[in-house]
Amino acid sequence: MKHVRHFTPSLFLSLVHVCLVQANYAPYFFDNGARSTNGNMALLSLSEDTPVGTHVYTLNGTDPEGDPVTYGLAYEAGSRRYFSVDKNLGNVTLIEELDREKEDEVEVIVSISDGLSTVSEKVRILVMDANDESPEFINTPYIVQVPENIHANKFTIDRHSGVLRIKTGVTLDYEKSRTHFVVVVAKDGGGKLRGDNKVFSATTTVTVNVEDVQDTPPMFIGTPYYGYVYEDTLAGSEVLTVVALDGDRGKPNSIHYCIVNGSEGSFEISNTTGAISVIKSPNQLKKEVYELKVQASEVSQEGDDSVYAFAMVTIRVVDLNNHPPTFYGENGPQNRFELTMYEHPPEGEILRGLKITVNDSDQGANAKFNLRLVGPGGIFRVVPQTVLNEAQVTIIVENSAAIDYEKFKVLTFKLLAIEVNTPEKFSSTADVVIHLLDTNDNVPKFSSDYYIARIPENSPGGSNVVAVTATDPDSGLWGEVKYSIYGTGADLFLIHPSTGIIYTQPWAVLDAEVNSKYNFYVKAEDTDGKYSLAEVFITVLDVNDHSPEFNENIQEKTMIIGTPVKIEAIDQDAEEPNNIVDYSIMQADPANVFDIDQSTGEIKLKSYIRSLDIIHNITKNKDCIWSVVVQAKDRGSPSFSTTAVLKIDITEETLHKGPMAAFLMQTKDNPMKALGVLAGVMGIMVLITIMISTAMFWRNKRSNKIMPVRRIIKKRQTPQSRAVRMEWLKFKRPSNAAEKFVVEDDAKSLHNENSNNNIQVAPVPPTAPLPPPPPALAPRGDTPGWRVPTVSGSLTPKFINKQLKKRGHGSAHNALVSELKMKFEKRNAAIGEPHI
Repeated sequence: MKHVRHFTPSLFLSLVHVCLVQANYAPYFFDNGARSTNGNMALLSLSEDTPVGTHVYTLNGTDPEGDPVTYGLAYEAGSRRYFSVDKNLGNVTLIEELDREKEDEVEVIVSISDGLSTVSEKVRILVMDANDESPEFINTPYIVQVPENIHANKFTIDRHSGVLRIKTGVTLDYEKSRTHFVVVVAKDGGGKLRGDNKVFSATTTVTVNVEDVQDTPPMFIGTPYYGYVYEDTLAGSEVLTVVALDGDRGKPNSIHYCIVNGSEGSFEISNTTGAISVIKSPNQLKKEVYELKVQASEVSQEGDDSVYAFAMVTIRVVDLNNHPPTFYGENGPQNRFELTMYEHPPEGEILRGLKITVNDSDQGANAKFNLRLVGPGGIFRVVPQTVLNEAQVTIIVENSAAIDYEKFKVLTFKLLAIEVNTPEKFSSTADVVIHLLDTNDNVPKFSSDYYIARIPENSPGGSNVVAVTATDPDSGLWGEVKYSIYGTGADLFLIHPSTGIIYTQPWAVLDAEVNSKYNFYVKAEDTDGKYSLAEVFITVLDVNDHSPEFNENIQEKTMIIGTPVKIEAIDQDAEEPNNIVDYSIMQADPANVFDIDQSTGEIKLKSYIRSLDIIHNITKNKDCIWSVVVQAKDRGSPSFSTTAVLKIDITEETLHKGPMAAFLMQTKDNPMKALGVLAGVMGIMVLITIMISTAMFWRNKRSNKIMPVRRIIKKRQTPQSRAVRMEWLKFKRPSNAAEKFVVEDDAKSLHNENSNNNIQVAPVPPTAPLPPPPPALAPRGDTPGWRVPTVSGSLTPKFINKQLKKRGHGSAHNALVSELKMKFEKRNAAIGEPHI
């Protein structure tokens, strides 16, 4: 049987695929050399300071068949990933910071693939060093020990090996400086870092400790030395101790002490401690001051004491301060002194009754002390204030006003004596007690400068008003006060001389309506006549003790319709509300016709009554005379009242108008009132007339006088008519403000020109018109010149002239004109001139 093989399509495709695979070639990288920036990254070197994110390389390869290739980077397990690659472009980017000091090369597996075949290669990337690290010292700190006797001029160091040496020239001194600090700087050679040349450095401190060497003599501590031997010091007592130390403090030697000279067998010193002691009794010491020379020597380990030093010790033998200051009286030591004196002695006075002595038995500075008074300050002072050994104590008055019996009956002080320059500051005290005696040095003083009191007017005689109080701090009889009152307002009052109670006279009747205010003075006086005053103001309080009173209990008034009539009552009380009156209508016939103002007492008709016709309709009484009972009541407590009957004649308004008609209408019921008013008006007019006439008379009497000639006028050459000669005497009426002053002849008001300068100046004096110059006159040889007396006087204002004109020119002016005419006629008759 013949076998036939059948091939399926899938098997055919598999065979074709195998044939194609066998025909595909693998891709490969280009090898462009070590310095190339594209290829397979072989022999690539990067500086460790390359910034992260930098494009450092480009993988570049190809496929023989020309298929597109992709790139990849891989790392061994546990290795850091420093790079990333763009699989399509092959761009390699640094993604981790490089550090050559930690890792100097990086292994990376680069791959290239055409989709079917992948080729991988392991390459090493060298990390190049950059100057990014500073030098660092090791084995720090550096501490060295150097002996002080090595000569050195500070320090020097080898710049390559770092060996620190001491320069020669200066010796280190342990006593001056035990430690030196040397700062060493290490620098690298520099290099590039991120494109810039960088040089890094590091510093460290080398501590050089100087070791002490025996090269300094001993030194005394606490110089200069002073010691004291007191009178009670025992023999063998230590006076003072000197101290010396080896100048080489690092390894000090022991010190040996001895006294070289100056002791004179009175003092000794301990060889090891330096304590100096007195070996004699202070009474056996012959000098007051001893100067000892003390030597301190170093004792080396070999027993050599060739290094030493000296110090001077001064020892003074002094008296012991064992006596405090002591106060003495006349009979020996005393610590209390007493004195009795009057208050307010003169300032600067010495208290001679105190016999005080103070003494200190010590000698020299131990006997110097200060004195002072302890107590109320500024009253006394003590002399002397500084004492040496002994002094008499004097106490002087400094403030007399403070020595006041009323403040202090006894003054107590402590007299203190305290040493000045001693360490013990011994002190002692004594009591000074001063008993004061009183004097009459105070004036009685009131508790207030004025007293205000009130008393009702109905108080009976002998009633208390107010009590005044004055005190005198003096003692005994000087402190007793006697009271009295005086003044114009004191007549109704009395005062108790001891208690100061002011009361009314037994017969006194106080009436606020007569006098409500009293004012007088009260005096407080002691037995020596010293006194003070206070003012008393007493107000009499009003009491409602008066009833309102009408002028008449039955009154008649005429009322014009539309015009009220008034009734008035007066309350004689002095104060409100006692004297305030309220009015009311108690009864009226007919009723409900009148209204009354409660406060003023005005009575008027009801508003609906406007004519007599309405009134005739109300009542059958045709005469229209109605009676009203009005009550006047005050507002006091208790209240008083009174009544009056008012007969009212009601009439209508007349045709006559004006104040005179109203007056006549109001007074028709009281003709005496009208006559009184008329007589008063006439009297006033007569009085005014008399006053004006008197004033005019005295004014003319003072001003209308002919004075001596004040101006000489030469005689005229040719006679002129008298009208011409009189022309200059006539003043024309001016048109300005001066027209208030005019001069007229006998037909007019003649201006008074007397030269007595009695011109009455108005508030704003007007300018009077000047007369025209006189006509020129020719000289007449030996004949004396013709003279006319000059007339001058006060200028009368125009408004006075008007009043005079109304009275027909005053007689004073006519007399003046007549007198002038007579004067001129006499003169003309004497010289032969015609009359004026």
